[in-house]
Amino acid sequence: MARQPQTKEQIAARVAKAQATKAAKKSNALAQMGVVAKTSKKKSYQSRKLTTEQKAAAVARLAAAREAKGPSQNAMIDADVRNLPDDDTFSLKNVRQWIKTNKELLGAMRGMKDSKESSERAKYMNVESYVANLEAYLRSGHYLDFRFGENGQNKVTYVCRAMAYYANGHPKRTVGVLYADIGLYTQEMEDDDRRKAISNQTKVRKAD
Repeated sequence: MARQPQTKEQIAARVAKAQATKAAKKSNALAQMGVVAKTSKKKSYQSRKLTTEQKAAAVARLAAAREAKGPSQNAMIDADVRNLPDDDTFSLKNVRQWIKTNKELLGAMRGMKDSKESSERAKYMNVESYVANLEAYLRSGHYLDFRFGENGQNKVTYVCRAMAYYANGHPKRTVGVLYADIGLYTQEMEDDDRRKAISNQTKVRKAD
């Protein structure tokens, strides 16, 4: 015969019975060990009712305390970040919003943290590291991540401040980095440099 589905009342009764059985077994086990379970009584508190005048006075005291305290100094935030205007891409206001959005995303992805699927674990760790890097930026003023934006949708462009050179005098360059002499170094530029290097090597060999 097919098993009849249980009602909510029946399920609740089963749960209550199981909890009572568990509590009874625990009590018996403690009794056999000579341990007396302590029962704590919850104190009941009656909420205090304020008059209209008392509420107004409390609001005034709170406002005065806030005014005396002054605006938040954000002492834990790096001075360079703290002094950026709100319309700057990497301002304190914007980055805090990015952190808030991605922390909410982490909460929604909580089940992926210990997933059996490596791809899901990697997605969780990706967002987790982004949040950690954003928080580190607020503390130190050094931006560590290669992404930026509320959803990490933008890529950071690196700027070369000091050139490095090979032994033959040719400059060392990396794709995606901005250089003062040529601007953004692209993959096409790198391919062209490689072709020139191979051509020069061939010419040297023929000369020999």
